[in-house]
Amino acid sequence: MSTEDFETTQIEAAAFRRLIAHLVHERPEVQNIDLMITAGFCRNCLADWYREAAEQRGIGMTKDEAREAIYGEPFARWKEKHQRDATAEQLAAFEAAQRKGVQP
Repeated sequence: MSTEDFETTQIEAAAFRRLIAHLVHERPEVQNIDLMITAGFCRNCLADWYREAAEQRGIGMTKDEAREAIYGEPFARWKEKHQRDATAEQLAAFEAAQRKGVQP
């Protein structure tokens, strides 16, 4: 890997860590369903992508391990502290977004 490639990887990694910190620690009140409605991805999607990237590098990882890597604690604990049941409006908006093709 060239020095330039290494630096690019380091910058990308720092940006990813900042995104995770923002979504998980600074804005936990933003619900995953709202992220899915507006952005087409959520924290769980990031965990899936993280696991897939690990597996591409030959590193086995479970769904729960990947979610803990993203959430910084077991997902069930984070969910208990921060996640609310989806409202009827959120569910309707999510279904509409899926019909429009907004999904990961």
